[in-house]
Parts: sequence; C-alpha cells; structure tokens
Amino acid sequence: MTPTALIAEDEPLLASALRAELARAWPELQVVATVGSGTAAVEQALALLPHMLFLDIRMPGLTGLEAAAELADAWPERGAPFPILVFVTAYDQYAVQAFEAQAVDYLLKPVLPERLARTVQRVQRLWSAVWAEPGPAHQPPASEPLERALQQLRVLLEPGAVAALQPVEPLRVIQASVGTQIRLIPVEEVLVFEAADKYLRVLTADADLLIRTPLKELLPQLHSRDFWQIHRGTVVRATAVYSVTRDESGRLSLRLRGRSECWPVSRLYASRFKAM
Repeated sequence: MTPTALIAEDEPLLASALRAELARAWPELQVVATVGSGTAAVEQALALLPHMLFLDIRMPGLTGLEAAAELADAWPERGAPFPILVFVTAYDQYAVQAFEAQAVDYLLKPVLPERLARTVQRVQRLWSAVWAEPGPAHQPPASEPLERALQQLRVLLEPGAVAALQPVEPLRVIQASVGTQIRLIPVEEVLVFEAADKYLRVLTADADLLIRTPLKELLPQLHSRDFWQIHRGTVVRATAVYSVTRDESGRLSLRLRGRSECWPVSRLYASRFKAM
C-alpha cells in the first residue's frame, strides 16, 4: 500500500518546501493534496482519506488544531483509520512541551531536514502498524488512531494549552448591546455560549443576546468546572445539563434546564458524559 499525505499550509513557499523535503525523506509517500486553510483541510481529508496530515497551526478560518478536531468529529465510524497528525508550528518552547506531553508529532518552522527525518521515522512506524502489510490480524483496530487523536486533542484544545496565556480574571458580567442600551448579564445566569458567524450568542433562561467577543477569547475567562465545551462553537453551563441522549448512530445530544433546544455533542467531548 502506498502511504498518502495531505499538507495544510497557507504560505505557498513553505508548503512547497515541506513537500520537497518529504519527497527526499520518504520517496514512497504520495502527497495527495496541498491546501491553504483549515476548512479546506477538513473537506479534502474527508474526500481523500489520507493516511497522515501535516497541519500548520495558524491558518485562515480554522487553526490546525481546530481542523483536526472538526475532522475527528466528522470522520466515518466504519471507514478508514483516522490519519496520523503532524502539526507544523512556529510557537515557542511552551507549545513544544504541550505537544511532547501528548506524544503529538510536530515540526518547528523553518522545517529542518534532520528534524523532519526523525518525524518521518516515527510516522512510518505508526503507518506500518495501522495500514501496511501484514494483514488485519497483526493490526490494531481502526478505531484506535481516532481514540488516540481524540485524547490528544482534548488536552491540546484546553484554553492556554498551546499558547502561553497570561492569567486572566474570571469573567463575572457579560455586557451586550441591546438597541441603545448596554445590558449586563451576570455570568451565573448564562446557560450557553454559542458561536454564530461573527458574533457569540449568549443564552440565559429568558434571553438570547449577541456579543462580538470570539469564543476562543472568552474561554480562558470561564471556569472549566462551571462551563463545559460540548462542541467547537458551543459551551454550556454544567449544572444546567438536564439529560443526554444517544441516537442510533451513537451521537450524543443534550437538553438544558430553562431552554427547549437540543444541543449536539461532538465526538471530541462525548467522554464528558458517562453514567456514574
């Protein structure tokens, strides 16, 4: 079987350089697509089902980590094994330690041939264990790569895990514009924060308001004990969760006290909900 890869890098010169270095380090590797955004990486990965992904951390739209999380949620249950993830980053040593702690392969920009060679050796071992011959009797279940990726991404996507954020004061009040007024909502009244285009919906038991602060900026100010992320763009108050339902395909959704809507739970965060 020929190993395949997808490269997601928004700088064309860096993408070409990585492709050339990969060709030298692993001549058998076939790069099936090179894309310039996280959204395109998800779309092409689902269409082409490559064996590995080289994802730049900072890209337009979705970051490399967000693209990997969205792809993990959309990956077919009984399809090909989930791709091996390699992140390409210009971050500092703090981020490198975060990747190493989760056994995630990473490359620092500019990508050096000797460092790429070490990454290729490790990826080759993982690829052989899952995709290469001999047959299925010698291979781990196809679900193992997905579960490993989900465990890694849960930690890496925690606020501040891959960026050295300064400690921030807990958020106490939300200020939202309502016509000519500024309405102040105590955080303890908020049930849901939900990303909506360029805005963030702030839902209470009796209000639906919009603010311009992105969810990723708000998350570090919310206590993880009080607010649980259940989807890339959705955070709910933990004590407001009334019930969680699993459908025939195994997907979870939940209902909240004080709201009538049903909220989908992504595969990435499904592990939060287990019977005691």
